[in-house]
Amino acid sequence: MKKNIIVGQSGGPTAVINGSLYGVVSEGLKQTGVCRIYGMINGIEGFLHDHYMDIGALDSTNELELVRTTPGAYLGSCRYKLPENLNDPVYSQLFEKFDEKDIGYFFYIGGNDSMDTVSKLSRYAAKTGSDIRFIGVPKTIDNDLVETDHTPGYGSAAKYVATVVREIATDATVYDNKQSVTIVEVMGRHAGWLTAASMLARKFEGDNPVLIYLPEVAFDQDAFIEKVKECLKTTPNLVVCISEGINDGRGTFICEYASDVGIDNFGHKMLTGSGKYLENLVKEKIGVKVRSIELNVCQRCSCAHLARVDLDEAVNAGIYAVHAALEGATGKMITFVRNKSVPYELSYGTADVNIICNKEKPVPAEWIINEGSDISDAFIDYARPLTQGYVELPTKNGIPLFAYRR
Repeated sequence: MKKNIIVGQSGGPTAVINGSLYGVVSEGLKQTGVCRIYGMINGIEGFLHDHYMDIGALDSTNELELVRTTPGAYLGSCRYKLPENLNDPVYSQLFEKFDEKDIGYFFYIGGNDSMDTVSKLSRYAAKTGSDIRFIGVPKTIDNDLVETDHTPGYGSAAKYVATVVREIATDATVYDNKQSVTIVEVMGRHAGWLTAASMLARKFEGDNPVLIYLPEVAFDQDAFIEKVKECLKTTPNLVVCISEGINDGRGTFICEYASDVGIDNFGHKMLTGSGKYLENLVKEKIGVKVRSIELNVCQRCSCAHLARVDLDEAVNAGIYAVHAALEGATGKMITFVRNKSVPYELSYGTADVNIICNKEKPVPAEWIINEGSDISDAFIDYARPLTQGYVELPTKNGIPLFAYRR
C-alpha cells in the first residue's frame, strides 16, 4: 500500500541543507511505494499549524533542481522543542495530522536538537503502535553530532572559513610598518570544529592565523595577552581566530565578561561578542592597532565556496534516508563512515537517534596543542578531504540563481 512522505528542516541552515532535501524528494519520487511528498513549512512547528506544501510537485518544473544548490532552508526552519512528556497533547495532535495526510515516512533534516525531535516522535510511535518511520538526516556546520565522522554543511563552512581567513590575513599585511592584531570570531558554542578549519588558511608553517582558540580548552586572558605579545615579535600583522564559545573553564563564556547573554528556546546561551571583548582587551593591555571581525551568518549561508564533496554527500544522505525508511528503519539518523582519507572514501549507515540527540562531539583533545592556542596537523588530514571541489552554480545576470518558495 502506497504511503506519503513528509520532510522538514530545523535549526540553523547550511549551504547544503537543501541538497539533502533534494535527495529525499528526488529519490522519494522514484519509489513505487511512495505516493506524494509533503514539505513542512518551518519545520514541526509550522506543521502543527497546518503549514505545508506539496514539494513533490516541484519535479514538474526546474525548481527542484535549483533547490539542490540553494543555501539556507528552502522549507523554512524552526527551533521548536517538543515536550519531554510523551503524554502531552501535542503528540496526539501531530499524529492525527500525520494520519490525515496518510504519512508513512517522516524525514527531519537538522542538527542536535532536530535529532531530539526525531527521537521523541519515534518513541511516541512505538508507544502507540504507529507504523510511521522516523529518520533524521544530519546537518550542522558545527560538526558536533556523535556517531558520524562528520556532518553535511561542515565541509562547505570549513572551506568558507579557511578562504576568508586567508583573505583577511593577506589584507592584514598591506601595511607592515606598524604592529596590528586582527581577531576573527567563528561560530562554535561548545565544539571548535569550524574554528579549527581556519588553520587550512595557512600557506606555510608559522603563517597566519598564528593563534587559534577553541572552546574545548579553558581560555586564560592573561596567558592570551602574553601569547599575543610574543607572537607580535615575529608576526607584526597577527591574525587570531577564536570560537564564539571560548570560556574560562568555570562555566562562563568570555563574551559574558562584557555583556548579558540571551537564551534561546532550547536553553542555549546566544553568544556574540567574544571577538569584540578581546579586541578591547588587546587595546587596553598592549596598545597596538587591533580590530575584530565576526564572520556571523556568512559561515552558514554562503554558497560562493560550496564544496563539491559536501554537496554530493548531503544529497546522498537524503537518498540513503529514503532507502533506509523503505527498508523498515525508524528512530535512526543517517551516518557517515570514513573508510579512508587518502584517497578519500566514504560509506553511509544509520545509528540509533536516541544515543545521538542532546550530545556533542568535541574536537579531540590530542589535536589541540601549544597550551590551547593551536591545532595539530592531524586535523588537516581529517578536514581537507571534506573541502574539496567547487560547484558551478546556475546564474542569472552574473548572480547565483536560487529557488524561492512562493
